[in-house]
Amino acid sequence: MAADRARQRQGAGPLLMSLGAVELRDRLASGALSALELTEACIARIEAREHEVGAWAWHDPEFARAQARQLDAHRASGKPIGPLHGLPVGVKDVIDTARIPTENGCAVDAGRVPLRDAFVVERLRQAGAVILGKTVSTELAFMDPSATRNPHNPAHTPGGSSAGSAAAVADGMVPLALGTQTGGSVIRPASFCGVTGYKPTFGAIPRRGVLLQSQSLDTVGVFAGDPAGAALLAEVLFGHDEADSATTLAPPPRLLETTLSAPPLLPVLAFLRPPGWDIAEPQLRAAFDELCAALGDQVFEVELPRQFDSAASHRRCINLAEMARNFHRYGRDGAALLGPSTRAALAEGDDIRARDYLAALDWAKVLHAGLAEVFERCDAILCPAAPGPAPEGLGSTGDPIFNGLWTLMGTPAVTVPILTAENGLPMGVQLVGARGNDARLLRTARWLHAWADQ
Repeated sequence: MAADRARQRQGAGPLLMSLGAVELRDRLASGALSALELTEACIARIEAREHEVGAWAWHDPEFARAQARQLDAHRASGKPIGPLHGLPVGVKDVIDTARIPTENGCAVDAGRVPLRDAFVVERLRQAGAVILGKTVSTELAFMDPSATRNPHNPAHTPGGSSAGSAAAVADGMVPLALGTQTGGSVIRPASFCGVTGYKPTFGAIPRRGVLLQSQSLDTVGVFAGDPAGAALLAEVLFGHDEADSATTLAPPPRLLETTLSAPPLLPVLAFLRPPGWDIAEPQLRAAFDELCAALGDQVFEVELPRQFDSAASHRRCINLAEMARNFHRYGRDGAALLGPSTRAALAEGDDIRARDYLAALDWAKVLHAGLAEVFERCDAILCPAAPGPAPEGLGSTGDPIFNGLWTLMGTPAVTVPILTAENGLPMGVQLVGARGNDARLLRTARWLHAWADQ
């Protein structure tokens, strides 16, 4: 058996892990690639790189192999296979996995093993995915940094809070991964690590079994090497769940089919400088100037009304007020084990007045009126995903200033990794779509990704 594994690893290797998730899916479906071969390639990459990247909170190679063997036996029987058959997926360590540790990146929850899968993990298993392991999250998916490092340069942050998922996909340890976003926890680490991160419309993916930080903001997102891979994974997760009142009973969109289709007309993008633009690094501003110039007539510039300037403070008010309520037990029973940012946030949330919290909830409705006209004129909004490349040092996860607005609005957003900083680190472009127009947004993202590769 050891010799078989060695041959499998030699046959798969780095070339296999460089393929997109959709191509891997097609090879698995045709029988040109087995689930065990792909899983072995992931395991080999983790063994070679995990000591430097630190992307995994829990990973059991034998557990992954057992799943892959079962999936290969299922396919050999001639039975129908699922849309993710044989594809390994990393799951952020704030998403429950039955009989697998889910510790929420928090010392208070050390040793916690759920008895039931989260909704999204149930969907992964039904679709034939291999649960490769649990990826590192910052503590309680908040701002205190984790030990994960940026795979492009370990002296730089990978972002947060979905640090492990972004880093694992970027380093070729796994083709797909799940994350969550309450401020900028999918889009920002995707930008810093140079992968596609996709945060869908609020309520599109049920959150049962996901750590509840802010019921008004929390959104499950995905990571992939490109927009098509993100669409492949997300389509499986869309749905309705009675346990999550944010979801609606409606047919899910055909994300992958639309993403892979050619746009009927060349997409038109609306470039805007979002609130916080003054802190953007000069090289980022220059890169966007060059990008817009190269896009030519496919982009026009817009300005947001001044009301959007206060969006960040309203999102923070909602986040911290709901966090203080939902994480009360952590502050009460385990405050000494929490990081300084988490403790400070809980204290600040305790002091927020009800009238301020309720007023902040109303602001999203007000701001949507300011976006409606913009979306009537474009396929997507074009803006930065972060103020620059990943900052040096591991003491911070970076600034989410360019992400929180879209989380507050509940609009879908996607990172397209097409820019490079002066130091060689990636810088992501963020595309934002109208609520519910996720498929159109992903199709536009794939078009931009392909346009940049020309």
